[in-house]
Amino acid sequence: MDDLHHFLASRLSALEDDGLHRRLVPVTPAGNGFIEVAGRRCLNLSGNDYLGIGGNRTLLEEFYHQLEPETLLSGFGLTAAASRLMTGNHALYEQLETRLARLYRSDRALVFNSGYHGNAGILPSLAGRGDLILADRLCHASLIDGMALTRARTIRYRHLDYTHLAEILEKHHSRHDKIFIVTESVFSMDGDCADLRTLIALKNKYRATLYLDEAHAVGVLGDQGLGLAEQEGVTGDIDLLFGTCGKGLAGLGGFLLCSGPVADFLINRARPLIFSTALPPVCLHWLLFVLERMPEMRRERDRLRVLATKLRCSLAEKGLASNSTTQIVPIVIGDADQTVRVADTLRHQGYWLTPVRPPTVPAGTSRLRLSLSAVMEWSDLAGLPGLISRAIGKRDAE
Repeated sequence: MDDLHHFLASRLSALEDDGLHRRLVPVTPAGNGFIEVAGRRCLNLSGNDYLGIGGNRTLLEEFYHQLEPETLLSGFGLTAAASRLMTGNHALYEQLETRLARLYRSDRALVFNSGYHGNAGILPSLAGRGDLILADRLCHASLIDGMALTRARTIRYRHLDYTHLAEILEKHHSRHDKIFIVTESVFSMDGDCADLRTLIALKNKYRATLYLDEAHAVGVLGDQGLGLAEQEGVTGDIDLLFGTCGKGLAGLGGFLLCSGPVADFLINRARPLIFSTALPPVCLHWLLFVLERMPEMRRERDRLRVLATKLRCSLAEKGLASNSTTQIVPIVIGDADQTVRVADTLRHQGYWLTPVRPPTVPAGTSRLRLSLSAVMEWSDLAGLPGLISRAIGKRDAE
């Protein structure tokens, strides 16, 4: 055990030297996009509560107003006690999956415990030896881990480079049993978007299956907040559409929209679903509550879009332009240690920004990731571009 501790201490020391050491920091929600950190009130620019649902006291009060003795266990229970297959499928699961399928006009919906659970379990269930997975190079960790578990051949095409993707498809498509094209819709660390129509054309041409992760688009994009596929009018052309509930929906879980045979097969083969204790009733009840309201939250989506546009323009005026077109606005600094110092400077000025470093992003691209919420006020954001510019410039000068 001493040898293990010595080894881990040396690894942690190396992480510290490289500016990659991470620590958990206690925070307390303060509402309206703010958190309390060590007695300091900070605007939380690292969260994913895009519509502000998580901190909406009115919605929370309305939800808990339903709590009565007869609904305590069925709607607000805190445990499912076992997996869905072991202890039985709670009625709220059926209601939630039916609601999701109707919203997306899909044959079936299947709910997982989280986005990570879904992405780590779906591809390994559907792809295997003899198959080919082609994934955007900037797909996030849960997709990468899921692909690694498949035993399929995996090739990463250059980010948003569909000419490169087409070249790989043309070269390899005849050598494999099944082909999967995997991409995010809104990329979590870059805030740019996939070209869904081009991807659909390629998957049709090469008889591939398109797997689209809408994690950072659910609630935000589309008339009803269903994501980029809804916004582009191509929801019915996506074979496997995955969304998460822990961001725009301010809940817990993930969901797959798919055909009936795919859903039934995953119930029998997806290990995260089979071997994980199911979500507690209160989580399912909350998601049903939110889904009833999300399609009508157009004002919040419009407000978020305006805030993001103003912030991107203001940053560009300071020479801090990015390729983002969404509510996620990255500022790439490069060096990990410098990024940590800049983030720390901004925290002391009332902006909670978590430095994003490898392995979350490629080496040499450490960044600040500004993640906006519809409840934020422009008056709280207006001074931020200047502060970032000065913080980076000051460090550069040193």
